[in-house]
Amino acid sequence: MALGPSVTRWKIGDKVMALVIGGGYAEYALAHESHALPIDGLSMVEATAIPETFFTVWHNTFERGALKAGETVLVHGGTSGIGTTAIQLAKAFGARVITTAGSDDKCEACRKLGADIAINYKTQDFVAVTKEAGGADLILDIVGGDYVGRNYEAAKVEGRIVQIAFQGSYKATVDFRRLMLKRLHHTGSTLRSRSVPDKGAIARAVEQKALPLIKAGKVKPVIYKTFPLREADKAHALMESSVHIGKIVLTI
Repeated sequence: MALGPSVTRWKIGDKVMALVIGGGYAEYALAHESHALPIDGLSMVEATAIPETFFTVWHNTFERGALKAGETVLVHGGTSGIGTTAIQLAKAFGARVITTAGSDDKCEACRKLGADIAINYKTQDFVAVTKEAGGADLILDIVGGDYVGRNYEAAKVEGRIVQIAFQGSYKATVDFRRLMLKRLHHTGSTLRSRSVPDKGAIARAVEQKALPLIKAGKVKPVIYKTFPLREADKAHALMESSVHIGKIVLTI
């Protein structure tokens, strides 16, 4: 590790994990010192799987989404890197978790991570199942498209929907009357374009709130498979196949 002239927290030899601005597929990458977290008791592979997903989940679920103990959260894509992280953190902080996944095996994996209800979206209507379970206080959505209107149906009155990706489509035709009648809050965010202070604040929150849970073994990054850096194309092929559960990690 090399240090810039203004770095004060870290020293040469420290092992850190960090949210980088870009260019993460490399032996060397730049990161702002405030975006780095200490690696303590973790392998380098485990540490690699933490920053992007834990920063995203913490900010959108607990800061923007304001999830509280006793509330119900619906997490779409429960076996993704985001989903596996969201399920565990939400349960660790006392929430009830409903999640969606694309197969019965993936649903079972979600339940093993702590999900109270896992919905196979290919054979079940997540709106009907969620409403039968009392509705969702918070919905964390990575799909978009026609899920936007369906999320409005699945949400409770005064529910919150946080948009963090668009695996389906970033365009949708929606009946916004449901937004008004239920007094819903629909927000969203991205990490990459945020300011250095913004991302630094999220890093500190993750360090204070989530890292202790990881160290205690109550929450863990879920690693599906690793590939050497030179086989990044194979890693992407696996990711696009959608058979994986959790993170795929490139190793140096």
